[in-house]
Amino acid sequence: MSTVRTVETPHGEARLVVDRSKHPVATLLLNHGAGGGIDSRDLEALAKALPRQGITVVRLEQPWKVAGKRLAPAPKVLDACLVAAANQLRVRTPLVVGGRSAGARSAARCAKELGASGVLALAFPLHPPGKPEKSRVEELEGAGLATLVIQGEQDAFGRPEEFRDGHDLAVVPGADHGFKVPKRGEITQEDALGIIVEATLEWIVRDVVGNRTDL
Repeated sequence: MSTVRTVETPHGEARLVVDRSKHPVATLLLNHGAGGGIDSRDLEALAKALPRQGITVVRLEQPWKVAGKRLAPAPKVLDACLVAAANQLRVRTPLVVGGRSAGARSAARCAKELGASGVLALAFPLHPPGKPEKSRVEELEGAGLATLVIQGEQDAFGRPEEFRDGHDLAVVPGADHGFKVPKRGEITQEDALGIIVEATLEWIVRDVVGNRTDL
């Protein structure tokens, strides 16, 4: 059962929605995107499934969303709120900072400052649609931490083949930027979410928890 906690940030009140594992080996902090909230299909799937597998999931609802605003603020505001909220968590396990779309960008920018062990980038917006020359790959790689990118095969903000070699990359067949798949596509919507959950779980256990020498 989720618990909700209100926290103060430099730009207003945020909410932390926590789904705890009874015996956690890692904590996953998730930041939502600029076009939606913590109820997006991918974030909800992770929050529902991972606690049963030993991973506590914390979803951050940014202040602009809590206040009912329709437009997200500047990236530096998102970053400041993410850092402020994360610093109020009591985490005794390895921390993975992640998010979807704009939330993934913010996670990559802030993860090292937060002492995270890894970054989970869901639907990373590698570039604006139709403008591959405006790449944000340096932002993704700037995290300097173990990073998993989960990308829809048909994501207009960056298809899987557009990412540089060497990234840990999981592909959701036929999925768009919101991980929605066609009704008559290669896989069902349930299967698509299952890929996201399984890829995240395997990566955290292998590359985050498995590489810690201080546990």
